[in-house]
Amino acid sequence: MLYKLIYLFHTDLSWLNVFRYITFRTILSTLTALMICFFFGGWAIRRLHEMQIGQYIRDDGPPNHKSKQGTPTMGGCLILPAIILSTLFWAAPENIYIWIVMFVILVFGAIGFIDDYLKTAKKDSRGLSATSKFSFQILAALVVAMVLYIYPGFDSRLNLPFFKTIAPDLGVGYIPLIVFIIVGASNAVNLTDGLDGLAISPLIVAFGSYLVFAYLSGHVKIAAYLQIPYVSGTGEISVLCGAVVGAGLGFLWYNTYPAEIFMGDVGSLPLGAVLGTVAVITKQELVLALVGGLFVFEALSVIFQVAYFKFTGGQRIFRMAPIHHHFELKGWPEPKVIVRFWIIAIILALLSISTLKVR
Repeated sequence: MLYKLIYLFHTDLSWLNVFRYITFRTILSTLTALMICFFFGGWAIRRLHEMQIGQYIRDDGPPNHKSKQGTPTMGGCLILPAIILSTLFWAAPENIYIWIVMFVILVFGAIGFIDDYLKTAKKDSRGLSATSKFSFQILAALVVAMVLYIYPGFDSRLNLPFFKTIAPDLGVGYIPLIVFIIVGASNAVNLTDGLDGLAISPLIVAFGSYLVFAYLSGHVKIAAYLQIPYVSGTGEISVLCGAVVGAGLGFLWYNTYPAEIFMGDVGSLPLGAVLGTVAVITKQELVLALVGGLFVFEALSVIFQVAYFKFTGGQRIFRMAPIHHHFELKGWPEPKVIVRFWIIAIILALLSISTLKVR
C-alpha cells in the first residue's frame, strides 16, 4: 500500500517509476522485513523473558536439549508482523492472492499462538489436542481451497514437472489436494523445528525458490517461453516471498546456534501453511515435494517410525524421530546436523529450479 502512495508522485518525479517494478519492490520487502526482525529481535527476547514465555523440553527428548529449557519461544510473534507489514507496504493491495496468503498467516498463526500459549503461560505440555489442531487447520485450508477453486482467474489443472503437455484437470478433486498440501506443509515444517535454526534456514531457501517461481509464472512472456502455467497476478506473490526471506534472515540472527529464541508453533505452523499456499497459487504444487524435500523427509520419518513401532509391537527404525534427533543420538553435534541439513535444502532448491527448463 505504501508503494501506491509513493507512486502517485511518479508524474512529478520520474525516478519513482521504479516502484512499479515487482523486482524492486521485492527487494524493498525483503530488506524491510529483515530490518524489522533484526532491530526488534532483542526487544522481543527481553519481553518474552519478562513474561516467562520459555521453551518446554520433553523428558523423552535428547538429553542435551535440557539446557534449552526456558529459552524464549513464540518467536513467530516477531516473524509474522514483519512479513505482514512488509507485504502490505510493498505489494499491490488489490491482488487477491496477497489477501489469501494474509488469511493463511493470521488463521494458522492464531492456531499456533493458542497452542504455544497453552504450553507456556498455562504450563500445559500438551497444548491444543491433535484433533483440535488438525480440525482448525483443515477448516482454514478448506476455505482457501474453495476461494481458489471458484476464483475466475484460477484453474484446477495440475502441473506436472518435467512434462510440457500433461496437465490433468482434477475438477472438484483439486480442493482436497489443496487442503492436503497446505495442512501437510504446515505440519512438516512444525516437525522440522526441533534444533536451533534448523527450520528457518530451509524455509528461507524454499521461499527464495518460490520467489522465482512466482515472478516467472506471473510474467506472460517468460511463462510461455518456459512452458509453465501463466497465472495472472502471481508476480505480486514474489513480494510476499521476499518478505518471508527477509524476516527469516532477521530471525536467524537470533535463532542460530545457540539459539536466543525459538519460533514456536506460532511461527512454524503459519510459515509452513504459507509455503503450501504459495505452491498452489503459483501452480507448482508437486515441485513443493522437491523444494521442501527436507520437510517431507522429516515428516515421513515420524510417520514411518510410528507405523513401524505399532506394527512390530515396539521396535523402531530410527533412534528417535523426527530424523534430526536420530543423527543427534548417533553422536553428531547439533551444529553439524543443522548445517548439513541446510546444505541438503539448498541442493533440493537448485534441483527444483532446474525443472523450469527440463520439461
